[in-house]
Amino acid sequence: MKRTNYSISTEFVLVGLSAHPKIQTVFFVLVLWMYLMILLGNGILISVIIFDSHLHTPMYFFLCNLSFLDICHTSSSVPLILDTFLTVRKRVSFSGCMVQMFLSFAMGSTECVLLGMMALDHYMAICSPLRYPVIMRKAIYVSMAAGSWVTGLVDSMVQTSLTMQLPFCANNVIHHFVCEILAILKLACADISTNVISMAGSNLTVLVIPLLIISMSYIFIVATILRIPSTEGKRKAFSTCSAHLTVVIIFYGTIFFMYAKPKSKDAVDANDQDITEALISLFYGVMTPMLNPLIYSLRNKDVKTAVNNMLCGKLFPVGYEH
Repeated sequence: MKRTNYSISTEFVLVGLSAHPKIQTVFFVLVLWMYLMILLGNGILISVIIFDSHLHTPMYFFLCNLSFLDICHTSSSVPLILDTFLTVRKRVSFSGCMVQMFLSFAMGSTECVLLGMMALDHYMAICSPLRYPVIMRKAIYVSMAAGSWVTGLVDSMVQTSLTMQLPFCANNVIHHFVCEILAILKLACADISTNVISMAGSNLTVLVIPLLIISMSYIFIVATILRIPSTEGKRKAFSTCSAHLTVVIIFYGTIFFMYAKPKSKDAVDANDQDITEALISLFYGVMTPMLNPLIYSLRNKDVKTAVNNMLCGKLFPVGYEH
């Protein structure tokens, strides 16, 4: 790839909501509050799962991983987001931008796969309850979680490596809050067809396949629940899955909006920001991780009891309702 005719950029400029200065302060306070709630909510959820022996099951092990992912995901981007609200044109070095992009992309990809693994766990628990303890033994569910992390990290490594090989010329302004891969690809002054193909493969691996697993799992789950004779049995079965299904709908609804269709690089006018896409991205990056612990705690009596017992200083809670 020839670069001799290019004035290669060594830094990027994040403009965020600079075109809307009147709402930047409001968003700074709002995002900071949400980030603190993310740390608090997910931190409490992780603590009760680790220290309460009643919650040492595959389902709560996956939930602990999900909460840890949410903390990592937001911590990789929120500090930069907050900085863009305080700075009109935030300058970020090329290497710093790539590191932030790698971490955010890795956490997002891992979460997609992990949600698929959680759907499989629910499928086994409801459709094969007698075989569940044998199939979902510790070695299996730990491997499933580890596989989610490895898949996300490898996927992000591939996408980041391909992006780093591109030359970036005079236009180095990113119309986003953070170093988001699709926004960066628009700025490359070279052919990005390889990146687009790679992103399509990434979408298939970490978006489409997990979503198919989730869809098929819930088809069988619903069919099994409908065969349960008692109303109370149906209610408990639906309650077990409702929190996960709610999280999946919110998570995939926002992430598909951004990543389902890789975009080719187009000239973007700095005065014509796509505010809708930026705010959807902010919702995905901050609102969803804040809602996850709330959704799981409100819909799960085990978690609510464990939190109450932890707050009351009880080390050995009893009387759980399943």
